[in-house]
Amino acid sequence: MAFSSTISPKHCRLSSSSSSNFPKSQNPPLKFNKITLYPSKNPLSIACVLTEKQSMAAEPAVLQRPDAFGRFGKFGGKYVPETLMHALDELETAFKALATDGAFQKELHGILKDYVGRESPLYFAERLTEHYKRPDGKGPLIYLKREDLNHTGAHKINNAVAQALLAKRLGKKRIIAETGAGQHGVATATVCARFGLECIIYMGAQDMERQALNVFRMKLLGAEVRGVHSGTATLKDATSEAIRDWVTNVETTHYILGSVAGPHPYPMMVREFHAVIGKETRKQALEKWGGKPDVLVACVGGGSNAIGLFHEFVDDKDVRLIGVEAAGFGIDSGKHAATLTMGEVGVLHGAMSYLLQDEDGQIVEPHSISAGLDYPGVGPEHSFLKDLGRAEYYSITDEEALEAFKRLSRLEGIIPALETSHALAYLEKLCPTLPNGTKVVLNCSGRGDKDVQTAIKYLKF
Repeated sequence: MAFSSTISPKHCRLSSSSSSNFPKSQNPPLKFNKITLYPSKNPLSIACVLTEKQSMAAEPAVLQRPDAFGRFGKFGGKYVPETLMHALDELETAFKALATDGAFQKELHGILKDYVGRESPLYFAERLTEHYKRPDGKGPLIYLKREDLNHTGAHKINNAVAQALLAKRLGKKRIIAETGAGQHGVATATVCARFGLECIIYMGAQDMERQALNVFRMKLLGAEVRGVHSGTATLKDATSEAIRDWVTNVETTHYILGSVAGPHPYPMMVREFHAVIGKETRKQALEKWGGKPDVLVACVGGGSNAIGLFHEFVDDKDVRLIGVEAAGFGIDSGKHAATLTMGEVGVLHGAMSYLLQDEDGQIVEPHSISAGLDYPGVGPEHSFLKDLGRAEYYSITDEEALEAFKRLSRLEGIIPALETSHALAYLEKLCPTLPNGTKVVLNCSGRGDKDVQTAIKYLKF
């Protein structure tokens, strides 16, 4: 992806962590037959359609995720202009240094414990489990990883806290972020208030309307919320605006990207900051029943909450990993956000991944009742896990998600986010297929306060 008015093939390349090109004797691993501009309202984005398909190595345990070039197989990389290369290299160097910095890790752990409220509970959903019992009384056991109980009400705070600390170490006092459902925006505004940092949040105008509560929360926390009216005025367009700001102010600004998308090192870095979800799940499962979960389930938009849960278990071949996307009005309707189900490989926002695009490489606008899943791309590691066959990905419609939203509220007294509701809805299809006693852990990625106004329009009581 090249953020300039002049697009050329040289901009559409992968780069190593030292920002050097591939050796002259080594051809880049992929070839493009098409480099096309986004619609004219977004001149800073391009999509690249691939002509070649690479085979994946077979065994997850021996694979680097990512490799030295920031790639997950053929996915990921750095598709950015030279303006951002230094900032990305600086960020990667700082991240690797802080990974072994005892003082940084101690400070981060303390904030996660005393400010965020970790560890989050692994809750046995007794009545939901009862709901899925078969006539013979047998069925799976369902546990919820309660990320909705974190400060700010979602998993997003894990990454926001860590990146804010990292930004302070880099001497960056101005923070920008993108947000769709508003939870990442609220988390970023929260940590900026906590650390005294300037905060600017980019949010699509359409998302601002359907997530008015979170817009107010961000402003109350002292953030400036900048509405984005270009394109469909949703998450994709907010991300483009945030990157445009970063290109312009790269010396003074740190971009707290909210998902496992974007150019390297963001997919790796955000994953590591959310990996605490899976690590806690393994520990808690061992304490509760002396083993591992059999099945992990999480919703997937960009994919941060899912990869945070999955990462700890990728090498455990006896643990199923299931991601659930937004089918919107149905995957055959053309109005959905089921990127891994219906997408093709291309480049968006600095990384190669599956995208919703037409035959000319133009982005097909997504749809979901959930603002947090309304994105035409997905994190490159999810694309890798899909092609590898290590993770399974399915899709759930708006209507199915709303029913699950209501179901969990009434059975467990927990109002889930509409994002989480997609994962919960998939239990309707999954549970009848599972042997008795199968232990299912579903990541309850956020609470549903923010979605009540949306739900009111559709649910009749």
